[in-house]
Amino acid sequence: MQKNLFIFLSSLIFLSLLYPQPKNFVSASVARQIEILQQEILVLQSLITNYSLRQQPLAHSFLAIDLLNNSTLLSKNIDKSYPIASTTKLMSAVISLENIETNKLITLTDQMLLPLGQSPVLYSGLEVTAENLLKATLIQSSNDAPEALAFSIVKENFINLMNKKAKELGMENTIYYDVHGLNKNNTSTTSDLSKLVAYIYKNHPKILEITKDNDFWLPDPNNNLLKFRNVNNFYYLPDFIGGKTGYLPEAKQTFVSVFKVNQKPTAIILLYSDNRMADTFSILNQLKTRF
Repeated sequence: MQKNLFIFLSSLIFLSLLYPQPKNFVSASVARQIEILQQEILVLQSLITNYSLRQQPLAHSFLAIDLLNNSTLLSKNIDKSYPIASTTKLMSAVISLENIETNKLITLTDQMLLPLGQSPVLYSGLEVTAENLLKATLIQSSNDAPEALAFSIVKENFINLMNKKAKELGMENTIYYDVHGLNKNNTSTTSDLSKLVAYIYKNHPKILEITKDNDFWLPDPNNNLLKFRNVNNFYYLPDFIGGKTGYLPEAKQTFVSVFKVNQKPTAIILLYSDNRMADTFSILNQLKTRF
């Protein structure tokens, strides 16, 4: 299995060199094409490097759960609270889908675009659908996209809905102060986040599907198509069902995900990790050999 995955990832690097033109590539400049290809190669190389480390998971807190029967497979410090960074956006996505029509047109304002992590194709005055804002939120982790979704139904109400949904799901040790995760006081536990990802897997699989999308483009003010880079770097792997990464200095690296492991949907959640990719591969390897 390990050898097959290494061969698979190496083959992807080779194919990316041969066929660097995804859909809509013809609309980008040559320089932009080269930049995107370089990014893809770096992702693949990072996957191979971290897969080869073979270290034990070093995250301060982690949890792996079989989503078919809710049984715990591996765990560490599952009830200890940590900042969750951009994994906050998974709850923002849930609230968006449950309260905003996906085809609703939202006109962006300067106030919506204040958070760090803006995209050049999301600019003041642009009319954009809620669905495209959701994709920008989950694929490139743009911070202005969930801010715009929140403002479309009043930001304070949106955050209240996030905290209300957390309580409904039994996430007793979770609190949200913003919609994107820049606030270090957005905190949760791996135990709580497993409840959220289980709810998403059952009720909103579209969220997980979006996080795997590596072909999402929008036009900038000059009508040049720009690609949203997928920051959920496992999207190349066939067993990756979906997930969301996060980072803040106070949170280190975070990850909430679902993988197919031994033909079963398995949630893997990491908090306060120095290397979520290596930790995730370590957990996956343990699960595949022990269960």
